[in-house]
Amino acid sequence: MFYYLSVPAVLLWYAYFRYSRRRMYELSDKIPGPKSFPLIGSAHELIHIRSDLYAVVWERSKDFPWDIPHKLWIGPLLYVGLQDPRDIEVILGSNVHLDKSDEYRFFRPWFGNGLLISSGDHWRSHRKLIAPTFHLNVLKSFIQQFNLNSLEVVRKMRKEVGREFDVHDYMSEATVEMLLETAMGVSKNEQESGYEYAMAVMKMCDILHMRHTKFWLYPETIFRLTKHFSEQKRLLGIIHGLTKRVIKSKKAGFSRGFSDDLAQNSKVNISENTEASETAAEDTGMSYGQSSKLRDDLDLDDNDVGEKKRMAFLDLLIESARDSELLSDQDIKEEVDTIMFEGHDTTAAGSSFFLCMMGLHQDIQDRIHEELQHIFGDSDRPVTFQDTLEMKYLERCLMETLRIYPPVPVIARRLREETALPTGYTIPAGCTIIIPIIRIHRNPHIYPDPDAFNPDNFLPEASASRHYYSFIPFSAGPRSCVGRKYAILKLKILLSTILRNYRVHTAVPEKDWQMTGDIILKRADGFRISLQSRKREGSDDRKPAA
Repeated sequence: MFYYLSVPAVLLWYAYFRYSRRRMYELSDKIPGPKSFPLIGSAHELIHIRSDLYAVVWERSKDFPWDIPHKLWIGPLLYVGLQDPRDIEVILGSNVHLDKSDEYRFFRPWFGNGLLISSGDHWRSHRKLIAPTFHLNVLKSFIQQFNLNSLEVVRKMRKEVGREFDVHDYMSEATVEMLLETAMGVSKNEQESGYEYAMAVMKMCDILHMRHTKFWLYPETIFRLTKHFSEQKRLLGIIHGLTKRVIKSKKAGFSRGFSDDLAQNSKVNISENTEASETAAEDTGMSYGQSSKLRDDLDLDDNDVGEKKRMAFLDLLIESARDSELLSDQDIKEEVDTIMFEGHDTTAAGSSFFLCMMGLHQDIQDRIHEELQHIFGDSDRPVTFQDTLEMKYLERCLMETLRIYPPVPVIARRLREETALPTGYTIPAGCTIIIPIIRIHRNPHIYPDPDAFNPDNFLPEASASRHYYSFIPFSAGPRSCVGRKYAILKLKILLSTILRNYRVHTAVPEKDWQMTGDIILKRADGFRISLQSRKREGSDDRKPAA
């Protein structure tokens, strides 16, 4: 009896489900995409190991034209990929389409309601508070710490000279420790090694990626029955343990009266570390990732940043929590967890790809070294802010690396309302918008010979002629990465210090690199390079340059 009643009930429910979504089906039928099957859609395309998944998705994407959207059904869920910069501007440039896709919920045990995944008024108020802490006039006070940590990396890597090794381990540890000492304000003496944290982050990304690709692990009740849930708890214990120690240490400093002089100290540090004039600081080229037509809340004029906001990230959060009810202790923890991830793993991957590309392109590496020689000569002095503005060719090489290998290869938004696109398609409400940054950056209609490493793609005239949503390694629009300038300043100092001390080689041709479709784009085969010391006549080879 139950069988005879349940079958009609299921059929009626399915008919109602289809009817209630008829507009979605009507519009999706007009968007090209792979063949889908009842109930599962095209979910079978995702049943691959991580390294294979990247290759499969990349090859499948070539089946569709560059200038139109394409769709993918995963069960009852509709995903629409956008590739045309004009379409992407409609989504990323909007103050309406701000909600991250539902798949970001897997980050919630890690980030809570932090800036990466929050929405609505909570996101707006926290973004407004946090963005000024990454203004260049604050970042200049970090230059000394960036220099010291870069020198430490050079010293640590000295034992690797002459043999092949995975440079990502060094870059990951260094970027964690830089972040702790600058944005978090934790001195070197108070830090534990960032290596354990960095490794825990990498393994957490593995688990999150697995949940994204194995749709049967989407339900939380099923995931909690697997061994991966226990491993996630262990890893989060390491990750959250570090952030709790950082916050506790900073609060202890405040309780000792440190907060009374915070704004003044920040102001003094900025003045001490700035050798560039105010005119030079407002460089209008591609410096610090600004494209010629793009302006967001990271490009505030100096006068727009109040005296109190000229403070490092964690200092401002704790000060704001003390002075108002805007932030709770839980809010502080979630934002620290978010920035700790976003501020280290992306730059670790970006710097590792950059060094691998230098190993492949010795002529380009030579040009960078010539530029550094012009700036520094044979001196061992540290990098100044003015020096970073003069690293034009290094910056073009860094931008080209981020074009070919963007650390975050894909981002997604949840579309709450039906939206017409400039390419002529209408995207239904309720779908997930996929923005494949890595494919946009390799569009042959935008970048001639898109797979070739060509720093001249970022000559001023080349950048000016492109749509500004055709290069989005830090996303773009209202939800762009708040740490864009922080990341580029840190990378310029780190990478220039390494290249002043070492020549980089790699024996693995780019065609043999095995990419992994992880949360952060990486090489499954490791970032394998070798180093050769740059000996200068009459110098002490044991003393790093900088």
